[in-house]
Amino acid sequence: MRCHKRDLPYSLDIKSTIKYHRNMTLKGYRALVYSGDHDAIIPFLGTQSWVRSLNFPIVDEWRAWHLDGQSAGFTIAYTNNLTFATVKNGGHTAPEFEPERCLAMFARWVSHEPL
Repeated sequence: MRCHKRDLPYSLDIKSTIKYHRNMTLKGYRALVYSGDHDAIIPFLGTQSWVRSLNFPIVDEWRAWHLDGQSAGFTIAYTNNLTFATVKNGGHTAPEFEPERCLAMFARWVSHEPL
């Protein structure tokens, strides 16, 4: 079962994870934050907004990233090893909708290659 309907024993006690992302990236941990550009539950503009709220300087400007000569989404890289990317045609669970693009994105990122 992919999504649960309040049947897991947990509480929603964390209002925002932004401070945790800031803390981890400032300590040198790499982070890849991505969103499907067709996510109707959490639109990529919301994710992009909280990434921008970290106020990290930009290392690599907003640009398209490609797979097999076709646009696969857009990406931007920030200081503190933070990368934000969108996945073209990806829904809320982007790897479910676009597995090939998500695998390429992750493989490049984990190999320290540009998207």
